Amino acid sequence: MADKCHLCLLGLIFLSSLLTDTSGEDDVHVFISSGEDVRLPCNNALPDCKSTTWIYNSRHSAAVELIGLGIKKNDTERHERLSLGSDCSLNIKNITKEDYGLYSCRQYVNGQKQGDDTRVYLHVIRVSSSSSQTEISPGSSVTLSCQLYSSYGVSCDDWIRFQRIDLFWVNQTGVKRTISDSRYQESAPRRCIITLTTTLLNEDDNREWRCNVTHGDQVKTSATYTVKSSGKKTNSSISF
Repeated sequence: MADKCHLCLLGLIFLSSLLTDTSGEDDVHVFISSGEDVRLPCNNALPDCKSTTWIYNSRHSAAVELIGLGIKKNDTERHERLSLGSDCSLNIKNITKEDYGLYSCRQYVNGQKQGDDTRVYLHVIRVSSSSSQTEISPGSSVTLSCQLYSSYGVSCDDWIRFQRIDLFWVNQTGVKRTISDSRYQESAPRRCIITLTTTLLNEDDNREWRCNVTHGDQVKTSATYTVKSSGKKTNSSISF
């Protein structure tokens, strides 16, 4: 029994070290809303970017080379949305939830790897609606789902628990919703997903429902969903 407890303790220590930022001072965490453009910094870049290679990793696929020695690869799904900045940063347009994961900026000179990688972890937040209708009338019930897509070698739920990452809905004044808001029912089936259910009123036309992501007390990014009625199309809009 003592041996089993010892192994459990070692496992918890390993998980804690993995989830905290002990993997290197060059690690960068970027939070972004789906639909936005993002810039991923390369802190170890050499002049003119001809030595710069960007590699993408996710938990669900093999590593993919996006930029090789300063040249964009043509055979990647992200090809049209990628560009290399003058400072060797990686620019990605119109972020989707599939873009989350680890991006590594690596330097090669004469075929030899130089120094440590700059590792950039991209975390994507997205809000979606339970309704597929293009018009939602007053009196209808709608459920909005806010989800954070994140990868740090472990599950998203484990990572945000250790890192004090929080997802929550805010009202129109930017204040976190409370249980006193009787119009709304919130649930959190997982730490990386929260839902908001409400019955629409006439005054809800063109109203934004906002979901925030915070790290400690700092807002990292937010996503909003705007419900349109009166014959207008239901759509989503993203903002910071």
